[in-house]
Amino acid sequence: MKYFDADAFHPKHGIVMEVEAGRAVANYQFLKDLFQACMMQEAKYLVISVRNNYRGNSDFNSVINFFETLYASSRLQLPLHAITIIGY
Repeated sequence: MKYFDADAFHPKHGIVMEVEAGRAVANYQFLKDLFQACMMQEAKYLVISVRNNYRGNSDFNSVINFFETLYASSRLQLPLHAITIIGY
C-alpha cells in the first residue's frame, strides 16, 4: 500500500495538515501538498500553512489567489470537502 507522509493527519476527521516554510510557492510545494492529499483515500480536508511573506514575496496571497482561481473556474473537481490556507 502506498501512502504519503504528511506533517500531520487526523484519521477520525480526515484532516491532512502541511506546514511549509520558504519553498511553498517558489517550488510549488503547495501543489504537491494538494496532489498528495487528493490521493489519500481517508483525506477529507487539507490545511496548508504558508509564510505571509518570504524574501519579499507574498506567498500567502499567491497561494490564496491560486486556489480562488481554481475554485472559480469549476473545471477541476477535487475529492476534498475543503481546503484551508493559514498564513504565518
